[in-house]
Amino acid sequence: MGEPMLEFNQRPPEPDGRLLYLQGHGGDTSNAAIAAARSGARAGYISAIGDDAPGRAFLRLWEQEGVDASTVKRDPAAPTGIYFVTHDEAGHHFTFYRSNSAAARMMPADVPEAAIRRARILHVSGISQAISTSACDAVFHAITVAKQAGVAVSYDTNLRKSLWPVSRAAAVMHAAVAMADIALPSLEDAQALTGLDSPDAIADFYLKLAPLVLLKLGAEGAMVATPQGRRTIPGRRVKAVDATGAGDTFAGAFLARHLAGDAPEQAALYANTAAALATTGYGAVAPIPRADAVRAAMASAARLG
Repeated sequence: MGEPMLEFNQRPPEPDGRLLYLQGHGGDTSNAAIAAARSGARAGYISAIGDDAPGRAFLRLWEQEGVDASTVKRDPAAPTGIYFVTHDEAGHHFTFYRSNSAAARMMPADVPEAAIRRARILHVSGISQAISTSACDAVFHAITVAKQAGVAVSYDTNLRKSLWPVSRAAAVMHAAVAMADIALPSLEDAQALTGLDSPDAIADFYLKLAPLVLLKLGAEGAMVATPQGRRTIPGRRVKAVDATGAGDTFAGAFLARHLAGDAPEQAALYANTAAALATTGYGAVAPIPRADAVRAAMASAARLG
């Protein structure tokens, strides 16, 4: 559940210095749903889109990817959000145009309760709650519906400081994580949200809120933490060109394998490989690997290792 956004991703400069942008699709939870579907899970999406070209592009995308969009609301009075990705020596940077978007207008009454009750996991994020007060309330309502129905909840922090103050983000996110079964913070997010620095201290913090913590460490891999212990899955070295959506790929791939019955460490190993492969191309969605590519990469690494 969250907000899809049409993406314009900066390509390397042309020989004459021109900067061209590759049109694609983004939105963290939409990316995660697609990553889960490409890894073999059945996925659906809860959101709202405008009656516009970007909105129709997402409907085509979800149909192509096998993501059920029957719970996506069409709002003729609001646009679908867009964003631009630029790149420099410091990494990738986002510029968002989402004010009063269709997804930001979602309210608790828009939550498709029956669809949530039929699911096995509800996946939401900090961005799902940051885009507006009504969207924040809608996510809390969706989580409550899920918990009452015995549906697991997965929460990815995905902190965007441009959307809300860190103090408010921390209060809202940690209240939501305390209702979740799986927490998916990144190290950078968690350092800002908790004031802690070390991965172990951060894992201790989130284990007080949720029973399974996947701490994303970027190029260094991921830490899998439970009350029984923790293990760090090393990062995979690839020729990365664009990290946009890598964390979303990790989330969706992990959830797919978790639902398939993998132990958390094995699911995290798969997700870590998927996320690494997702950085080898431009855009949030296009480079998300399918299960056969992830398996091949894992087998190759095992032979070399």
